[in-house]
Amino acid sequence: MKLNIRGNLLYFALKIIKKFDKRQTDLKYFNPEKVKSILIVSSTAIGDTLMSTPAIRAVRERYPEAKIIGHFNIKNMELFENNPHIDGIIPYYGGWKKFFKTVKEFRKHKFDVALILHGNEPQATPMAYLGGAKFILKVPNMNKFRFLLSNSNKIYRWEDFSHGVKARLKSAELIDCKITDNRMILPLLPEGEVFINDFLKRNNIQQSDKIIGFQVGASTVSRMWFPEKFVELGKRLVSLDEKIKIIITGSPKEFDYCKKIANGIGEKVVVSAGQIPLKYISSLVKKFLCLVTGDTGIMHVAVAVGTPVVGLFIVSNPKISGPYYDLEKHFIIKKDTTCNPCLSKKCKHQKCMDNISVDEVFEGIKEVIK
Repeated sequence: MKLNIRGNLLYFALKIIKKFDKRQTDLKYFNPEKVKSILIVSSTAIGDTLMSTPAIRAVRERYPEAKIIGHFNIKNMELFENNPHIDGIIPYYGGWKKFFKTVKEFRKHKFDVALILHGNEPQATPMAYLGGAKFILKVPNMNKFRFLLSNSNKIYRWEDFSHGVKARLKSAELIDCKITDNRMILPLLPEGEVFINDFLKRNNIQQSDKIIGFQVGASTVSRMWFPEKFVELGKRLVSLDEKIKIIITGSPKEFDYCKKIANGIGEKVVVSAGQIPLKYISSLVKKFLCLVTGDTGIMHVAVAVGTPVVGLFIVSNPKISGPYYDLEKHFIIKKDTTCNPCLSKKCKHQKCMDNISVDEVFEGIKEVIK
């Protein structure tokens, strides 16, 4: 309730402020030659920001001399600190945390343009506006703060785009960017390679071993395969080939959950949850023969570094949020939801995930690693 009141007050305040704003902010007044400073907002999850990187590259290619600042989630921004197409990062703290501090930081940079590639509302658009950006663009643009956008005249919806990456690229196109490459960008750090090699050595994983990754957690219960299915799958894999080792990835808070699955499988399993700095996770995933995962951020990490994915999809659509390129490398299993209507983020027991069998996933792994 408090958040709704705050958002509504902000809405009405901005309606008044916008009414007296004499700047010509409509997209028809946009002049690429005058752009010197650009704000890129992609402040949600890892996968969402990775899907923004092709658009960020397109912006850099069009505006090579401009200052480009990313506004990324503080929980995962370390993964993107070495992105070659940005000049710095202003953290997003989540919800209303440090709202006005962030606005003040925005104003220091005097942004000519703000591209909201993927941001939480009701914060993202108001912060960009109060931060002083003259031109603000967002695709899709259906939220109630649309009146602050420079592209408010034409409505874009998620269903207008074949993939989430395409929606982000459209934002870049609106400011005169040409799309030359749709691949995600996630450079590997040299020190990450050293760290991961040491981690593998300490856990008795040799260079000759065949590593398969399990991402057993997800942002919502509805995207998680059942732990007993991961256990059965793991047992099959380690008995298939003596060289197969399994690494179970996850966040620090998921360590105990991952450890229970590892104990269920038995030997030849290592839990990396909480053991690897996020900025080095791409170096770990690069070592995998394949990654078994639901619709998660680490799935997009795997796609970005070229690791084959066996993706498990029920509540989300792989055509929208799954791998976008190198499709021949990946094996996607998509099943229908069981509940009608689907509870999605409110789901407490993902019984629809029972529709994905261990046999299917096992065959998918064999397909991608052969």
